[in-house]
Amino acid sequence: MIIDVPATSANLGPGFDSLGLAIDLNNHISIKPSDYLTINIKGEGANKPKLKTNNQFVSIFYNFYIKLIGRRDNFRFEFNNNIPFSRGLGSSSAVIVSAIASAYHLAEVSLSRDSILNKALFYEPHPDNIAPAVFGGFTASLTVKNERVVTQKKEIPSYLKAVVVIPDKPMSTQKSRAKMPRNISMQKAVFNLSHSAVLTAAFFNEDWKVLQAASQDKLHQHIRMTAMRELFEVQKTALLHGALMSTLSGSGSTFFNLVYADDAHNLKEKLMQNFPKFRVEIYDFNNTGYLITD
Repeated sequence: MIIDVPATSANLGPGFDSLGLAIDLNNHISIKPSDYLTINIKGEGANKPKLKTNNQFVSIFYNFYIKLIGRRDNFRFEFNNNIPFSRGLGSSSAVIVSAIASAYHLAEVSLSRDSILNKALFYEPHPDNIAPAVFGGFTASLTVKNERVVTQKKEIPSYLKAVVVIPDKPMSTQKSRAKMPRNISMQKAVFNLSHSAVLTAAFFNEDWKVLQAASQDKLHQHIRMTAMRELFEVQKTALLHGALMSTLSGSGSTFFNLVYADDAHNLKEKLMQNFPKFRVEIYDFNNTGYLITD
């Protein structure tokens, strides 16, 4: 079997741990029966031997597969990793979702996408990345008693593109979260609630003109961006040159920009000129989530 799973951008400004969307930048995993367990990695992580001896995908895969089948069959796992590590593009969530979906598929046990998402919650307690990895599109999610996810999805039109700025340095999600305040004021809470609500409504109504205002945040972005101050200029440049919204992707360091397709190349060129050390790419959006083929 082959499974493709998309990168994701989470939070989208004010929607901390709840909003996300899927980008058509995919990890590609091939799994074949084998006499021995073998792991081959291309792309991201190819130069990290520990990913062969301690591979998260393989570990999660067998956690489910052995319970479903009752034995440990050997497979050849071939990874073509395109999602950058530790850049806020959901690389961990992509691994979790694809490993669970693959185990059920090879065990020939049918499981709904909702159930795949709920099982992924054990490994990733925040649904902002795992939900779009499962369903694709734009997703607004919440957890019920930390046991299941309730998600609303909206497909993203093809006339929109993602322009992502990927810095040459990673940012640790754990360290980033540690810097955040334990308590916030009522004023900041209301600010983020109102902006997150309008941002969600804007996606469902396809009312893109309000995104720049609705994507503002007072909870986490500024704190996280201080670790790489160039990101403030990235955001400013993007909003001045056609971005409908410009937000830190997850915990960073990637910056996500939503733009009309006609403006995407101009924005990419401007960002490349201003930030030559950073990688700038244009992607379509993924509206399907993970995809399995035999």
